[in-house]
Amino acid sequence: MKYILPLLTLFLFCQCRETPPSEGPVAANEPQVETLQAADSVLFLWEAANVYFLLTDRFNNGDTENDLQFDRSNPTGPLRGFMGGDLAGITQKIESGYFTDLGVNAIWFTPVVEQIHGDTDEGTGNTYGYHGYWAKDWTALDPNFGTREELETLVAAAHQRGIRILMDVVLNHTGPVTEEDPAWPEDWVRLEPTCSFESYQTTTACTLVDNLPDIFTESDTPVELPDALLAKWKNEGRLSGELDELQGFFERTGYPRAPRYYIIKWLTDYVNDLGIDGFRVDTAKHADEKAWAELYEQAAYAFDTWKKRNPERVLDNQPFFMVGEVYNYGISGGRSFDFGDRKVDYFDYGFKSLINFELKTDAALPYEQIFRKYNRLLHSDLNGKSVMNYLSSHDDGSPFDPERAQPYRAANVLLLTPGASQIYYGDETSRPLVFEGAVGDANLRTFMNWEELDSLQANQEVLAHWQKLGQFRNRHPAIGAGKHRRLSASPYVFSRTYTDGDYRDKVVVGLDLPIGAKSLRVQGFFGDGTTLVDTYSGTEAVVKNGRVALDTPFDTALLEAKE
Repeated sequence: MKYILPLLTLFLFCQCRETPPSEGPVAANEPQVETLQAADSVLFLWEAANVYFLLTDRFNNGDTENDLQFDRSNPTGPLRGFMGGDLAGITQKIESGYFTDLGVNAIWFTPVVEQIHGDTDEGTGNTYGYHGYWAKDWTALDPNFGTREELETLVAAAHQRGIRILMDVVLNHTGPVTEEDPAWPEDWVRLEPTCSFESYQTTTACTLVDNLPDIFTESDTPVELPDALLAKWKNEGRLSGELDELQGFFERTGYPRAPRYYIIKWLTDYVNDLGIDGFRVDTAKHADEKAWAELYEQAAYAFDTWKKRNPERVLDNQPFFMVGEVYNYGISGGRSFDFGDRKVDYFDYGFKSLINFELKTDAALPYEQIFRKYNRLLHSDLNGKSVMNYLSSHDDGSPFDPERAQPYRAANVLLLTPGASQIYYGDETSRPLVFEGAVGDANLRTFMNWEELDSLQANQEVLAHWQKLGQFRNRHPAIGAGKHRRLSASPYVFSRTYTDGDYRDKVVVGLDLPIGAKSLRVQGFFGDGTTLVDTYSGTEAVVKNGRVALDTPFDTALLEAKE
């Protein structure tokens, strides 16, 4: 095996159980035993990752004592205030095995740094920074989300189960200006013009929307720390420590004390201190791209430093990972994003992957057309890089299947399309994406439907389907990173193969199959006499005359060779 865990980590894994494929997914309302995956048996690749994306405030409330902070008690528009979700709630679900049962091997949650204290009217009713994208202090966590100790506990709990943590980071803007939250100094931010998105300049050197101060990420001019931030640090008893750390950072790097470098230092501290595995970078095309290369350089340095200090906690030798949100980037664009007057290859600036805005449209196409397209592009134009596919998200008002009428097809498309997959919280439970009275993005951000999941059999059946596909995907990097080949058009059967040196992973999948007896062509892929396990039904069959016969009540088959 190419990727070997340290002995202590292996010791932790061996004390816990894995769910055998034949058992299938555990019912959603059944108590979960702590489940640690034997990570040394599965090759983890970011380009094949199964990522779970959630709004920290809307997922699970693990600590009701932190629900009201900074007197955030003004009335808000529907779904535009804090609702109680927090880091402790995420940890609870990690420890219960929820993510493991879903085959998730990376979790991305919205930013948890301290948000502006006040609220602002965006024309849709008063709104607080519940979503995490309105930073006030990058060096502190917002108490509505939890404490630094709770974040450390979350990361450790995830790592013990072979799950990576992606931290959502914002570098290009602060939070809006409110009565409680004055603007950062004028040498730190621009307050105008508002972006018109007609060119590179009118997309990067401007405020994304009105009253969202834009950091001068293109500037190399040194600036002083804001007086308000210094006073805050002093009041919290950490002024001397923060200043000493900044001095050490600038001496080590030789960077000028320009705005972006302060923020880069503050963001990479979480990597250095906690072992965060990667960043999801917000609004990547709205900042000077050289800032992302510098962010990656320092994050990679911090990750390597953490690994050297904590060898017993290292999962594998994967480097630090960075995925960018370049809004409206699609896989068909290859390596570059076109601003109209200029193209930028963000993969040259620290990004291993970009979020792909194209799959939500492709999802209506026949399976083979989708899979063949993504296989071709990922193994040609984007060879060595990847994309993160999604079907619904927190700020995309045109998701695939907004009424949740096709949850099984959504799972098949998202979890079986080449590339990394991004499950948006509630995709797997048919969480509503429409809320009466809500406006715009708020519709997409309802609280996780735990109670509905426990009470509705239909939702539990949908979840079981997502779990089976997710676990199969997690065990087989060939699904996301391998070469795709159709074996049969009717019934539809395809194979995936991933090879790296001595490591080889190969699987066969059948979709839209007949219910009951069926014969699947595997000739030229699995030889006669090979015993295959259909992990979807938990049954076994032997290949004869290039085919495998199954008799199951399902229209899906997930075939792997029996060990």
